[in-house]
Amino acid sequence: MIKNQWYVVLESDEVRERPVGFLRMNESLIFWRDRDGKVICFKDKCSHRGIALSKGEIVGDHLQCPFHGLEFDSTGRCVLIPANGKSAPREERFDLKNYETYEKHGLIWIFWGEKARIESEPAYFDDLSGIHYATVQDHWGTHYSRVIENQLDCAHLPFIHKKTIGKGNRTLVDGPLLVWKGSKRFLLYVFNKSDDGSRPLKPEQLQPKPEGSQHLEFIFPNLWQNYILPKMRILAAFVPVDEENTLMYIRFYQDFVRFSLFRRILNLFFIRYNLKIAHEDRRVVTTHDPKRTHLRLNENLFPADRPIIEYRKMREDPVEKVRE
Repeated sequence: MIKNQWYVVLESDEVRERPVGFLRMNESLIFWRDRDGKVICFKDKCSHRGIALSKGEIVGDHLQCPFHGLEFDSTGRCVLIPANGKSAPREERFDLKNYETYEKHGLIWIFWGEKARIESEPAYFDDLSGIHYATVQDHWGTHYSRVIENQLDCAHLPFIHKKTIGKGNRTLVDGPLLVWKGSKRFLLYVFNKSDDGSRPLKPEQLQPKPEGSQHLEFIFPNLWQNYILPKMRILAAFVPVDEENTLMYIRFYQDFVRFSLFRRILNLFFIRYNLKIAHEDRRVVTTHDPKRTHLRLNENLFPADRPIIEYRKMREDPVEKVRE
């Protein structure tokens, strides 16, 4: 996992007032909401004897350890050690490490890194309020970077998905074309076609498709969208669990069927179909060796792999650099 980045780690409805523990970023973390509804995140380990704080409860607006009753406020400060009494001086050594959180679109981000490096909010993500969606979680037994690379891979469609979205035997890859939007977001335009004996076109020979046409979007470090139609898209968040496990949160958005019953049926159909597509990929992607990607691996890449190379460069050097 790349430090000092905002990562999507949960959906909003997974965190309520009661504390709950999740394995994310290869760490045991606890999440809860304060009285204002803000999501709070700590390491799920009491500073006294190492007990899982997710087994505790909220007392007032403090998180209480279930073992000896230590209480922590929403910043991680230990405000009470019952055995020492209410009048005892506060001891900073009992304070907890907390992670800054951000919530929008029904998703929860944490800033995983140094507070001195924190950015005000995650990279740009357009407004989805009022657009209906269905969601599902899918477990992949590999590093999240490999799952991301799969969604940026333009050449695998006619082979992995030859009976579904890869029909047509469009094996020749023109480009593909990347259009940078700042330093942490790019649009990806795919121009696959049947092999007619011509040489693949280079990216500089291509133009972005007309507005409203199908294209992909990647937002570093772990968000991806497939814009299928102006009112239909798929969103995926690649949530790191640990070094060898990923949860993919898949959402299907549509805003053209408004009648509630038909909308539910349509959303259910498409979310199941997208899960079927994901499982076609998962069967192969989880066999990657090594499980985690690097910029320099013992691989032989070709021009269609350019989006993957760009992603690996972002992982290697995620420092802000404006790309045209």
